[in-house]
Amino acid sequence: MGLIDDARRVAGEFEYSADDVNKGVKEFIRQMDEGLQKTGKSMSQIPTYVTAVPNGTEKGVYLAVDLGGTNFRVCSIKLNGDTTFSLTQSKVAIPRELMVAKTSKELFSFLAKQIESFLKTHHNDHFEEYHQRRQAGETVTDEHFFQLGFTFSFPVHQIGINKGHLIRWTKGFDIADAIGKDVCALLQSEIDALHLPVKVAALVNDTVGTLMARSYTSPGKTGTLLGAIFGTGTNGAYVERLDKVTKMKKMEDSGDYDSSTGNMIVNTEWGSFDNQMSVLPNTPYDTALDQESNNPGIQMFEKRVSGMFLGEILRRTILAMLKDGKTELFKDESSGTNDFHSTCTIADDSPLYRQWGIDTSFLSIAHEDQSAGYRVTRQALNRNLGVDAASSEDAEAIKILVEAIGKRSARLSAVAIGAVIISTGNLTLTAGDAIDDKDQQVLEEEVVDIGVDGSLVEYYPGFENYIREALREIEEIGEKGEKRVRIGIAKDGSGVGAALIALVAGGKG
Repeated sequence: MGLIDDARRVAGEFEYSADDVNKGVKEFIRQMDEGLQKTGKSMSQIPTYVTAVPNGTEKGVYLAVDLGGTNFRVCSIKLNGDTTFSLTQSKVAIPRELMVAKTSKELFSFLAKQIESFLKTHHNDHFEEYHQRRQAGETVTDEHFFQLGFTFSFPVHQIGINKGHLIRWTKGFDIADAIGKDVCALLQSEIDALHLPVKVAALVNDTVGTLMARSYTSPGKTGTLLGAIFGTGTNGAYVERLDKVTKMKKMEDSGDYDSSTGNMIVNTEWGSFDNQMSVLPNTPYDTALDQESNNPGIQMFEKRVSGMFLGEILRRTILAMLKDGKTELFKDESSGTNDFHSTCTIADDSPLYRQWGIDTSFLSIAHEDQSAGYRVTRQALNRNLGVDAASSEDAEAIKILVEAIGKRSARLSAVAIGAVIISTGNLTLTAGDAIDDKDQQVLEEEVVDIGVDGSLVEYYPGFENYIREALREIEEIGEKGEKRVRIGIAKDGSGVGAALIALVAGGKG
């Protein structure tokens, strides 16, 4: 058996058939329903207390702040009421000493001072007018305050639209006295100490923000159903019927929310779908990756879909082929069998031998390589992985593996998207009713709008096409249903999306 045949055999281990997709969808829906009824299930299905999505006609100026890691971003977003907006922002690094401060006050007072500086720079007229009113003893009402959305990318137990208790710090932060406290109240307290005209209106998850940003900017009349991230990680947030979120009645610390819309946006945390591995595909490479990860048995869906893991799956697959004495990958008997007229060598310090040594960008390069003799892939093998003088056959073998891993990721992504579409009943009209027979165009009011963000869906070659191919194979969707699904990029969920959640929280616009 030649190298290409060997590569195709290994690639076959990543095959995810139409039957697999349909089984996955049914189990995904079951786990979604389970998560809506009970806490502590593999799919968390977290109520966000956001009960409406924008439609693009909203107007006004709103603030958003984003504490997602080592930087703090402050934005103001002017909504123009015609699906467009303008954004002004500033970003500052968090001093290392504040990430491990003795008290939360030190960090949050620093954040409030950045908001003050931003207002003085970009909204000074409003800032000065507010202070003149206060000093004159005039009444200050809600309309004099900016509504602010707070994207806080650390684990929190959310109990209201602007209430959430910190569970633990990650990303190098460690301020013990903040654990268990309401992070919105901590920020509001420091904002009030500076007498700023700002109300923390919403605690924001960036996936929910993606849904909101897409719903505001998307064309047409229909609100967006789902916001999904397919990047370094993967997650989805969608519009669910409030009466299906039955666990809220049993949650003792559940906060107030507007029930008039009959809807609740739910943060699925679908990266942990099927942690029990009842339907997810598995290979020896997936198993090894999971066992040597820092969270074995957790986020099993994410470990097969997201960009953070695809390079590592490829690395383990290549190593297995190298260790198999029967395959000829990166092995030349003599320079005469190599079209570089050399022999392939792998550097001793090659990233192939290091966990997480292959970045997903390498998969993108190989996947779309149409150059003669796969020259581009061979260059990337040399530059990125320390593989010198790889033959065109070596490069073709790598491309076959890459395509299989990328395609499986996209088809699994379609399971999540398809399950949300089906479980929410968004294709209840027969597909025939939704399509104009004259030109086979989908009627605008019957479009199912999906907002997506992340490097995979935005840059990975053919990712959306693979998703659509799998959607057509789902029994309840089919070819006609897939035509009704509009997938659009939604940028900046933590900025624009957070501002829109502040708008919805304030009941304005």
